[in-house]
Amino acid sequence: MTGTDSSPATAEHTAVREHAPDTAPRRDSPPHPGATLALTSAATAVALMTYTTPIITLPDTAAALGTPLSAQAWLLNGTPLGLAALLLVAGSLADDYGRRRIFVSGTLALGITTALGAFATSTWLFTLARIAQGAASAALLASSLGLIVHAFPTASGRVRATGVWGAFVTGGIAVGPLLAAAIPDWRLTYGVLGAAALVVAALGTRALTESRSPRGGRPDFAGAVTFGLALISLVAGLTLGRDGWLRAPVLLLFAATVVLLAAFARVERRTRTPMIDLALLRRPDFLASSLGGLFTGLAVIGLFSYLPAVLQRTLGMSALDTAWLTLLWAGLAFAVALQARRLAGRVPTRVQLAIAFALHAAGVLTMLGAVGSGSAARFVPGMIIAGVGSGLLNAALPLLAVESVPPARAAMGSGAQQTFRYIGSCAGVALTIAIATSSSGGVARGTDIAMVVSAVLALVAAVSVVSLRGRH
Repeated sequence: MTGTDSSPATAEHTAVREHAPDTAPRRDSPPHPGATLALTSAATAVALMTYTTPIITLPDTAAALGTPLSAQAWLLNGTPLGLAALLLVAGSLADDYGRRRIFVSGTLALGITTALGAFATSTWLFTLARIAQGAASAALLASSLGLIVHAFPTASGRVRATGVWGAFVTGGIAVGPLLAAAIPDWRLTYGVLGAAALVVAALGTRALTESRSPRGGRPDFAGAVTFGLALISLVAGLTLGRDGWLRAPVLLLFAATVVLLAAFARVERRTRTPMIDLALLRRPDFLASSLGGLFTGLAVIGLFSYLPAVLQRTLGMSALDTAWLTLLWAGLAFAVALQARRLAGRVPTRVQLAIAFALHAAGVLTMLGAVGSGSAARFVPGMIIAGVGSGLLNAALPLLAVESVPPARAAMGSGAQQTFRYIGSCAGVALTIAIATSSSGGVARGTDIAMVVSAVLALVAAVSVVSLRGRH
């Protein structure tokens, strides 16, 4: 492992090792580490490119579909809705029924649904396509780390592989807006991404080896339904809440979320093959992984999903210029994530996570006043500092996700961390927009307040992930 406070010998770890160990692949050939890492990283990059494309194309897409301002949040939050609802389900299914099967199916579905999004003629058709893209992305993202853990069984190999995979998370975030800005037609952008996903799916059917960790028993359908509905209610409430948090529909959605989560916890305690072992909630590393994902969405994704629109509207920057500035942040994060493996054995993973959040806070505070100054150059120092922090985040989070669970449940651990990440992103986008647009001092003042809130949330995360203690 990499210096975290849990080890396979602890009582907590043995408490969750009731599941069968990871079995040998059901095919004669052994796993191919290089091909596995290349294909899972490529699919992850395509999924994140699809996720971030509306950040740049939102004005053109809304105009083409006739989307009113009040409904434009759905164009952004459709994919996070599908991701949040199905990541944990997909991770559990991948461990039980085949990580390669779920990965290839998800990548194929991403290609088809992304291409279909290019032909949408109304806001709701496009939103449905985006939700389907999120569901497909959930399948490939959750199963990717399970395939990587199987292909890289040693701790040192896993550190390197998860660092590369995490770098491609940032790589997709970096290239997505740039591709969308470079292609003149937003519909063609989705066509290109859909074709790329189909190519990866085709390669995956030949190059990947199947692995699974069957526990026996029936699938946890009740858990999947209650958890999925709970997250749909939560994300819908967060999306609608930007138009008024005390409206009856929003309050009813939040109430439904609480009831459904209580039902989910009850189901998981009673079923023989739970979608998530609730005993994991006593493990500090699992809690740190989940909190890290949540605060990444709240503090990082929420703010950086909003900034491109601010740059275009207040500074008059073109979509392409905005994408290049965003690339400074995301490209640096990509490079740092690739090199973060050098910290293994020297800096505990949770400490690395805390440093990453602190760097994000420092970078964001450096950007205070940049919108009011009217100069894009004022963003550069903060983008650099925040980019280093994001790189460390994207290297530490996937490693912690698989370290915090038994190897046989790696896909489930990945699904849990990423579920919280995209719940946080939905809340973060809604919170950032609400704060930035409600200030009496205008957009510049509102953006500064949103930056301060992002920095405070990141510092709370930094303190939380290093201070967690297990509960026995």
